Amino acid sequence: MTAEKFKDSKVSFGAIFNKYGIVFILIGICILMSILSPAFFSVRNLTNVVRQVSIIGILAMGVTFAIITTGIDLSSGSVLALVGVVVASFSQTQIADGQPVGLIMPIFFSLIIGLGLGGLLGGINGSLHAYGKIPAFIATLGMMTVARGLALLYTAGRPIGYLKESFIFIGGGSFLGIPVPIWVYAIVGVISWLLLSKSKFGRYVFAIGGNMQAARMCGINVEKTLVKVYAYAGLLSAVSGILLVSRTAAGNPTYGLSYELDAIASTVIGGTSLAGGVGSIPLCVVGALIIGVINNGMDLLGVNAYWQQIVKGFIIVLAVLLDSRKQHKK
Repeated sequence: MTAEKFKDSKVSFGAIFNKYGIVFILIGICILMSILSPAFFSVRNLTNVVRQVSIIGILAMGVTFAIITTGIDLSSGSVLALVGVVVASFSQTQIADGQPVGLIMPIFFSLIIGLGLGGLLGGINGSLHAYGKIPAFIATLGMMTVARGLALLYTAGRPIGYLKESFIFIGGGSFLGIPVPIWVYAIVGVISWLLLSKSKFGRYVFAIGGNMQAARMCGINVEKTLVKVYAYAGLLSAVSGILLVSRTAAGNPTYGLSYELDAIASTVIGGTSLAGGVGSIPLCVVGALIIGVINNGMDLLGVNAYWQQIVKGFIIVLAVLLDSRKQHKK
């Protein structure tokens, strides 16, 4: 091999690793965990990992859209909780004495109400940011507090139980031997990928993140697009809320605490730039899987939960540091 060919192959490998290095990292972590704990690399455990990751992973996809536009969504965990308790209250069954314990209606309508509420709350975030000119950090921080308060007020601080079996199946059932949450995760992932990478809406999202003023000059309705971005993020928060409540068979106003941080971490680890204009749904999925694999592996190894938080914090900081270095090289 000549020196020029060697140099070209080296540059090519560097470009591939720079783009897909996170995938190699995930594979390396899986190999390490399987060596440290033989129970890790079993079908049952891996299925459990993906099922646990699905809730955070779906949140992360919505956050990815927001971060690509140079924004952020801190309200996803609280929106998850509010939607969860509302949907739970409409999905209750009857107790032993035959008396209804909640606002009972067909599951389909309960789901529509929950998804609509999530989209509405996300749309409010987007409107405050786009039309009210409030920084996304502040707008979503306010919604985080409001949504959590509404969830506590709606339930008087108590969990909502007695849910229908048909609703519980969404989070706890299986189809063709695969847990339903994994099916939902895959479907949401495909839809999000198509929206971001194959649609005009996705091109607008990247354009706004790359240069908002240039996007405006090209005729893109920036405000309308931002509202759609945050409405979609709110919709995905609702999906996660429905999955979590149906899986645990109870709606709890305390659900989703710090979930927004895990979602942001998954997004950033997956290569989405906090500077905007760069992001990928498949790599966001990989980022969520890395967090899930590390959490699961440390559980299997008996690592203290407090140490798990410390490790996760270091991973987030490292991901942001690497992103910062990439931005300086450009």
